[in-house]
Amino acid sequence: MKIYVDADACPVVSIVEQVAEKYKIEVMLLCDTNHVLNSDYSEVKIIGAGADAVDFALINLCKKNDIVVTQDYGVAAMALGKGAYAIHQSGRWYTDENIDQLLMKRHLGKKERRASRKNHLKGPKKRTEEDDVKFCQSFEKLIKSILL
Repeated sequence: MKIYVDADACPVVSIVEQVAEKYKIEVMLLCDTNHVLNSDYSEVKIIGAGADAVDFALINLCKKNDIVVTQDYGVAAMALGKGAYAIHQSGRWYTDENIDQLLMKRHLGKKERRASRKNHLKGPKKRTEEDDVKFCQSFEKLIKSILL
C-alpha cells in the first residue's frame, strides 16, 4: 500500500504524513511546477504544469489498495476504478456507492455556472482545527480498515 496525495494546495499534507509515518506507509506528494513542495518524509514528484497533468500522473501511478487523497471527484472516480481507496480532505471517503452522485453534482454545478455566466463562486470556508481533527480520524480509520 502507498498513499498518493494530489498535493496542489492540499491543506492536509502534514496530517497525511504524520499518520502514514505512524503506520510506516510510503507517501508520494504530486504537485505541478506552480506548487513546489518539500518533505522530510514523503517522496515529492513535480509534474510539468498543464491542465490535469498532476491528476493523470497520480492515476497512472496508483494501484489496487493504494490510498489517494484528493478533492477532485474525477481523480477519485478513476482511483476507485483501479481498485484504490480515495478520501477527500474533509475526511469523506469516496466509494463506489457515492461517486456517481458526487460526479453528477459536480456536472450540474458546472452547468449552472455556465448558464449564469458565473465562472468564479465564493471559495470554500476557512479550514478549522476541527476540520483537521475530522480528517485525521477518518484517514486513520480508512488505513486501519485496509490493514485489517
